[in-house]
Amino acid sequence: MLSTPLDSSIINAAVTQYWRVSVVELTASTQSDVVALVQNGKALAGDVIAAEFQSAGRGRLSRSFDAPQSTALLFSFYIQPMRNREDWGWLSLIAGVSVAQTLSKYGARVKWPNDILIMDKKVSGLIAEVVGDGVVIGIGINVAMGLSELPVPTATSLSIEGAENLTRNQLLADLLNTFEVNFTPWDQGENEIEDIYLTLSATVGSKVRVEYPDGRIESALAVAISPRGELVLDSGAHVQAADIVHLR
Repeated sequence: MLSTPLDSSIINAAVTQYWRVSVVELTASTQSDVVALVQNGKALAGDVIAAEFQSAGRGRLSRSFDAPQSTALLFSFYIQPMRNREDWGWLSLIAGVSVAQTLSKYGARVKWPNDILIMDKKVSGLIAEVVGDGVVIGIGINVAMGLSELPVPTATSLSIEGAENLTRNQLLADLLNTFEVNFTPWDQGENEIEDIYLTLSATVGSKVRVEYPDGRIESALAVAISPRGELVLDSGAHVQAADIVHLR
């Protein structure tokens, strides 16, 4: 069931009217596809593209994201927040929370900013890009991969973690609906998502090594998330972008 083909009619019947899901067999990147639609004025908030396979998937910090055909859930969607742009840093965190909630039965937690871990192994990652008047969010979830198909030893999949009676169609519909439930009140000015994020965080309260894009490295205690979604360290630093390594 985990590798059941994606079916847009099944998914669209299970999501709210906010979403419009298209499925493609092959693409270079769902993220690039949605970004192009936005840039060409052809995208509406709630548009989603999911793919069975992508040849040049993109993750955060310009990394690639690839998976054997039909073994992962790969999709991107467009939203147009009404909230002030200075708060948009929270959108990737909201997406991460939504993935973790959807995978809660497997004990999923969020590693700042938005990697999803099960038993300290990465099962999902995402990217969020501001494009025009909105944001394109791309999510990849390892679903049906076996051990030999995982990209790194620190990764896992839902199959490995015991998922059986689950389809990617159901997973995508549940995730989109969960994101909408979290996003809508936040976009209207509410901040309850901040407390929800903290309850699901594997990072806040942990000793971490921060590897900045410019090569700097800092070890500190992660103590909070700022109102703009930054990771706050006990050194006083507010981290906007970096690799975070949890220290034992």
